[in-house]
Amino acid sequence: MANATLKSHNQTPRKVRLVTNLVKGKSVPAALAALEFLPKRASGTIAKLIKSAAANAKNRGEEVDGLTVQSIIVENAGMLKKYMPRAFGRASMIRHRKSRVIVKLAAPAAKAQ
Repeated sequence: MANATLKSHNQTPRKVRLVTNLVKGKSVPAALAALEFLPKRASGTIAKLIKSAAANAKNRGEEVDGLTVQSIIVENAGMLKKYMPRAFGRASMIRHRKSRVIVKLAAPAAKAQ
């Protein structure tokens, strides 16, 4: 099993989950191929993270082509809060949400007969 973590990605977790749900359970080459043509901003970042987890597995002596994306967890990594001036002397808060992404790659389980 190989892991990779992205601690702070400047995009909301809701938007990143749209991309990660697409690649859960796929093999590493199939996941990278799917992400290459996906027109979402997070797709490049998630592809880079999967490549990093695959490189971690290769350094541990595992075969990369046989690995599958076992789980991708997208969490809230806090938010940047700032205020924007509005009409009549009011101020409204702007919340820039951030994401934390954890990828786990594992060999597929052998089917029991």
